[in-house]
Amino acid sequence: MTDPGQRPNMVLTVLCGTFTALVVIVFARLAFGVLLPPMRADLGLSYQQAGTLGTVTALGYLLFVLAGGAAAARWGARRTVVFGLLTVTVGFAGLSLASSYPMLLFLKALLGFGTAFSFAPMVSLLAAWFPERRGLVIGCMSAGIGAGSLLIGFLVPWLYTQLGDTGWRLSWGIFAVTGLAVSALVLGVVRDPPGSRTAAGETPPSADKWLIYRHPRMLIVATTYGLIGLTYIIQVIFMVSFVVETGYSERTAGQLVAMMGLLSIAAGPAWGMLSDRWGRGNALTTAMVLVTVATVLPLLEQTLLMFFLHFLMMGLAVNGTFALVQASSTDQVAPRYIPIAFSYATVFFAFGQFVGPAIAGWLIDTTDDFRSAFLFSTVGLLMGTAMSYWIRSFPRELAVGEESVREAGRS
Repeated sequence: MTDPGQRPNMVLTVLCGTFTALVVIVFARLAFGVLLPPMRADLGLSYQQAGTLGTVTALGYLLFVLAGGAAAARWGARRTVVFGLLTVTVGFAGLSLASSYPMLLFLKALLGFGTAFSFAPMVSLLAAWFPERRGLVIGCMSAGIGAGSLLIGFLVPWLYTQLGDTGWRLSWGIFAVTGLAVSALVLGVVRDPPGSRTAAGETPPSADKWLIYRHPRMLIVATTYGLIGLTYIIQVIFMVSFVVETGYSERTAGQLVAMMGLLSIAAGPAWGMLSDRWGRGNALTTAMVLVTVATVLPLLEQTLLMFFLHFLMMGLAVNGTFALVQASSTDQVAPRYIPIAFSYATVFFAFGQFVGPAIAGWLIDTTDDFRSAFLFSTVGLLMGTAMSYWIRSFPRELAVGEESVREAGRS
């Protein structure tokens, strides 16, 4: 545990984490669902092509997330996060100008690459600086996701109204300027925890990675995170289109997304604080049940009331699932292994987000019915809820600590 006297200002450090999440999760990943209708109209994309664009972002994330964790463990989270943010900023700038499908694919993959070097290292940094309050600080970081969802829920429809089908280009440009500003903020404010970088001649944490990768508790947490990623990306990319195709306006859909984002701002910290006191598994199971019910509602009836209840319940609970499973992955290991453990769990999350859009897009194109995609999502959520219930029984001692590594080395 870090010495409280050596810690940086908690508010400023968490604020940097919140802005990082805003850029690399909301702008680089989630905004695509809101931008998709005008992008499809302007560029003539099919739902399968749109799903593939979401998939290549997840692929870039999947292929490099372990490298991001290793980079943070070796060279420090601060440098790694800034590198990732700048890479994402380049992707945003390119998307504001690109029209050809191959270039769109490359730039969307670049967003995933940059996210791999920024989000997981920032979560690891917060968990290492504030271990006894990691549920709260990670929950506060996730508040940036809610705030960003609120922002894009109003900004993108307004730009669409003002500029027509080309308003999505200005949105990507605004994201680029924001990404550059956040990069400068992190560079100026954030500092690495003591001992977070590998000293000369010291064995790097990655040398013990297989003790983490093979541990049953890490596999359970990672699988749960993967199922959350699989189901959530389907909701983000296709639920707005579901609302619009049902007959409601883009403005109405944007307002529902904004409501979800507004609720998510407070939900992440609230669930995190609750988990610090009640237990990670208990809080995670409750949040997963709420998200599952929210996903089922539009399957029952495609009315404005059901869509409203869906976004309402998602806003209350979905950020909780992210914050709690992320905190749970950091709970399992000693501080020096947190970047490795969280990056490993994130591989499962990224794989879920990699396959989710393509499967959902194929289901929608094949059946001509959005409900098929969300039925598939519901099955995944039920599995995730069962896994989160399993986390409730985890013991308090670390799955992989300094002592267990030394014992493994002697054996």
